[in-house]
Amino acid sequence: MSAADAVTDALGQLHSRFAGVREGLPAAYIPQLARADPDAFGLALVSMDGHRYSTGDADVPFTLQSISKPFVYALALSVLGLDEVGRWVNAEPSGEAFNAISLEPATGRPDNAMVNAGAIVTTALIPGTPDEAAFERILRFLGRFAGRELDVDEEVYASEAATGDRNRALAYLIRSAGLLPFDPVAAVETYFRQCAVRATAVDLATMAATLAHGGVNPVTGETVVTAAVAAQVLAVMATCGMYNGSGDWLLRVGLPAKSGVSGGLIAAGPARFGLAAYSPPLDATGTSVRGYGALVALSQRFGLHLMNNPALSGSTVTLATTADDLPTAPAGGPERALRERVGVVAAQGALDFTAAERVLFALDESGPDRTGSVVLDLREVTTIDSVALAMLHAGLARLAQDGRRAAVVDPAGRLGPLGPTRERTGQELPRFASREEAVEECARVLAEGD
Repeated sequence: MSAADAVTDALGQLHSRFAGVREGLPAAYIPQLARADPDAFGLALVSMDGHRYSTGDADVPFTLQSISKPFVYALALSVLGLDEVGRWVNAEPSGEAFNAISLEPATGRPDNAMVNAGAIVTTALIPGTPDEAAFERILRFLGRFAGRELDVDEEVYASEAATGDRNRALAYLIRSAGLLPFDPVAAVETYFRQCAVRATAVDLATMAATLAHGGVNPVTGETVVTAAVAAQVLAVMATCGMYNGSGDWLLRVGLPAKSGVSGGLIAAGPARFGLAAYSPPLDATGTSVRGYGALVALSQRFGLHLMNNPALSGSTVTLATTADDLPTAPAGGPERALRERVGVVAAQGALDFTAAERVLFALDESGPDRTGSVVLDLREVTTIDSVALAMLHAGLARLAQDGRRAAVVDPAGRLGPLGPTRERTGQELPRFASREEAVEECARVLAEGD
């Protein structure tokens, strides 16, 4: 049990809320997808610091399907540049279904890289090298986003290849309608394999977080694409990623997103987090019913809409240490030994969801072996929004439940009025005007317990 489990708790509550939803059906036009467990449901979130949270079936592997599209588009942009890719694939919302015939009349260009027609062209633009075939390059690139090697579900690939006549027809139509120089057969076969790459909801949340983190994988620290490419991909996801439901999604959820007919759904909060859901039953637009409901609720609950004004992503946690390292610590003796067991975390600025998650994670990590007491110093915090306040109260209560004494330096009363509540929250914790007073109290309590 930990303070940061407040994030996991939020995901768990949403999982419980939507697990019983019975609307929708798994995709049937690809026979192998129709065999998916309709009760499977997982949620995952990855922060910009690489902290991973999940609930339900978030570690169950499934195929990416159309969720592969933004990441292959990122590869094409990285290799060829926006202007060259734009010669062959437009970036305008089609307002139509994922498998619609959406081609520019004069040139035959598909409307965007998120619909099947545009994704096939994008895949065809990826060049192989003497050492690496085009698909192997795509597979390795997807793995860099996920932070691990990915593989192909050969049964799903075979099922798609056997039933993918509409995608083959789209490829031939594109070839006949314009000047697009690619082999339709080879392009579609590579596209089928790309869609059959297998990952989990935690992998997908990491992939989305990499785009949100300016192209840097927050778990591995690897720069996968440039910040410019990441921004270009997120822009197309925001306007086109949910097909004919993109406008309503952006209005209600307010995050760049991409769905897949295997039941996957990702969303990215730039400079904040990556989200993913997995649940096979789909609605009429090919989007996971439970995933859609959960992400709508999560966005509304935590104020994640892109058009909101979030706290700056600067250094929220300014200090995370133990009290014996503070300038006022004694040189030695039993008092210093006690202070080694008191963690100290200081925060600054405006706290929102992202900032509060950083503070909670730092509280978990504070102290030797995550034990002993902890002091949370809020003197440099300017504001705490309602979402962050609820998260801090829940996290501090979890510390108390785990047997860790906590004290708060909060002369401005950012945590609200001191006093008991019906539920254990941070309002019950002792408050102090200075960090040293809080440390002394925690050390005294530890001494009494020894």
